[in-house]
Amino acid sequence: MKRLLIVLVCLIFSVAGMAQSGADSPATKDDVERYLEAIHSHEMMKQMMQAMAKPMHQMVHEQYMKDKDKLPADFETRMNKVMDDMMKDMPMDEMMDSMVPAYQKHFTKGDIDALIAFYSAPTGQKVLRELPAIMSEAMESMMPIMRKSIDKMTERMQQQVAEMVKESPKQALQPAQN
Repeated sequence: MKRLLIVLVCLIFSVAGMAQSGADSPATKDDVERYLEAIHSHEMMKQMMQAMAKPMHQMVHEQYMKDKDKLPADFETRMNKVMDDMMKDMPMDEMMDSMVPAYQKHFTKGDIDALIAFYSAPTGQKVLRELPAIMSEAMESMMPIMRKSIDKMTERMQQQVAEMVKESPKQALQPAQN
């Protein structure tokens, strides 16, 4: 009887240990793919690309308005088509596959199972439905800030290049060679 009790206790602890180690084990590629499927990652990626298109088209418009005397009349149409085509041609499956190791590095099997449970619940589904609109609105509000910062960086880099050209020994030798 005592042996049976000891065997039973050992069995319970070993099963509990296996269950615990299963949840703490690294996420497999299949685990991550189940998660990416649960969050509708392909559809979300497409929606995010579409959300990014609007502010990018706005940047093209601003560029056209800034330089319209130097650009052809169909500049905006052509540039928007080029950007839209590039977005459409993104290798989504390859991009999704490349993300798997990062998820495996940072999440255990238990983490992935919990994420799948969350995103399968009503609140998780709402997050998935609302995220593209949130990202679109956030990008729209960030674009002027980013544009201003990019303009400042571009101006600063152009100044640095101009200064380096002035200081360049090649520049000093050039007039002597002519």
